[in-house]
Amino acid sequence: MIGSVTVYCSSSSKAPAAYFEEATILGTGLAERNIGLVFGGGHAGLMGQTADAVMTAGGSVRGIIPRFLEEREVAHYGITELHVVETMHERKMMLTDWADAFVILPGGFGTLDELMEILTWKHLGHHSKPIILLNTNGFWEQLLLFFERIAAEGMVGADYRAYFQVCRNAEEILGLIDTLNAR
Repeated sequence: MIGSVTVYCSSSSKAPAAYFEEATILGTGLAERNIGLVFGGGHAGLMGQTADAVMTAGGSVRGIIPRFLEEREVAHYGITELHVVETMHERKMMLTDWADAFVILPGGFGTLDELMEILTWKHLGHHSKPIILLNTNGFWEQLLLFFERIAAEGMVGADYRAYFQVCRNAEEILGLIDTLNAR
């Protein structure tokens, strides 16, 4: 049963408007399903947009932010719980431990780092939680092509495709979560 979702995404406020719209739909939908949001604890960008949408719709939000980013990223103090930790490693462990599933929205280097880590952990059998990529406007297409290349060159097995699912929009993600929760 998926009761909480960790969302990895950009903290940039310069992302295209379509990404912010999808973050709002996702956050609202999670709250409507009584699914808690776990996220990086920042107030800016898609991160803040998703958290704000959950809060506006009456949902629960748990944020985790390292102390050195608390001021730099402007920690989101308007959420249900904000945990300030000492290191990025602590943050990443809590984001992983508190998740029943992972949703990856468009993002930059930090989002890629988090995605690669949870994919690697799934590959190594460290977890079996669903991983869902939001492919708004084909954002992840180049990365998906790269995954095909590393499989074609024998760096990973073709079974890597079962590690994650790709959705075109937030409504598809919410539908997928509904299906997973109905099992």
